[in-house]
Amino acid sequence: MTRLDRLNAALDAAGLAALAVVPGPNLRYLSGLSMGYSERVALVVFPRQGTPALLLPALEVPRVREKLAIPAEMFPWTDDRGPGEAIGRLGETLHLAGERIGVEERHMRLLEWNALQRAFPGCQAEPADPLLAEMRMIKGPQEIACMRRAATLLEQGLKDVMDRLRPGMTEREVARAWQWAVAEAGADSFSDEPIVVAGLRGASPHTAPSDRPIERGELVTLDWVASVDGYYADITRTVAVGEPGEALRCIYDLVLRANQAGQEKVRPGLPAQEVDRAARAVIVEGGYGEAFLHRTGHGLGLEVHEPPYMVEGNEQTLLPGMTFTVEPGVYVAGLGGVRIEDDILVTSASGLSLTAFPRELIVL
Repeated sequence: MTRLDRLNAALDAAGLAALAVVPGPNLRYLSGLSMGYSERVALVVFPRQGTPALLLPALEVPRVREKLAIPAEMFPWTDDRGPGEAIGRLGETLHLAGERIGVEERHMRLLEWNALQRAFPGCQAEPADPLLAEMRMIKGPQEIACMRRAATLLEQGLKDVMDRLRPGMTEREVARAWQWAVAEAGADSFSDEPIVVAGLRGASPHTAPSDRPIERGELVTLDWVASVDGYYADITRTVAVGEPGEALRCIYDLVLRANQAGQEKVRPGLPAQEVDRAARAVIVEGGYGEAFLHRTGHGLGLEVHEPPYMVEGNEQTLLPGMTFTVEPGVYVAGLGGVRIEDDILVTSASGLSLTAFPRELIVL
């Protein structure tokens, strides 16, 4: 069954006449087409029956024809004439006025929603994020192969950085070295910079790298992503530049055991929250429960953060083919922080880590 067949079945089950998606991961998943947002309106409508339709700027047509992996009818528009005429033709072709249309609650802008309203007056928007997440959560062999390759490139770059990391280097210099190494290895292009934080700044989980020099005896947290053909790997390792103090070693050992507990808990049929509980219990028992500031993990694929989430309250059943992170952390103001993150694939029997970089504390 193709992805479009699965989509049509899902739309039928949800009582939706169509799905409208905008440039982003869901469009790539359903059509093979990778596009970015711009000030120009672009969207694709997948009717429950019939051919998908693309409303897009005319300047995008050549690239779309080259990359599109599904049959579709195009409704191009030019800057001088604007999208109005193309929107009208889209409405006359699909006849979805007044119908229930699934939309991406987290991705669709008012710009695209207004275009839908003009094309299909009186249409009703229904959140389709759960429907799309259900389709994307189980990864096929080719998707997993891309994630494995991305993990390999990410770890190659991390090893290169470790070989060069010395006291006196700034966090930003380390981050740029990692970016360069991963790009040279052949990963997709990227926009976000790595998280590289040292010393007391490590107590903030998502702080950007600074021009502060790394000092001897500090822990350095390195967290970044890389993708191959759109599919992501995500890794975090915390290393020591010189011998760390006893308190930092204690925290590191605690997070390492939490990471191991989370990974060992994974198996098909398990509610996702149980992975969080297993990792969190180790940190709570170690006396740092309040310093574990985030969920244990997030789904991984065409997005860095996607379902399923390893968090208390999520009873989503883990199934073979799901991929997600296990990344417990402890963050103590005035001392520093530790996070150890791996990418996990649910197999028919357990969890398999797609990341293999050493987890024991490395002292440089």
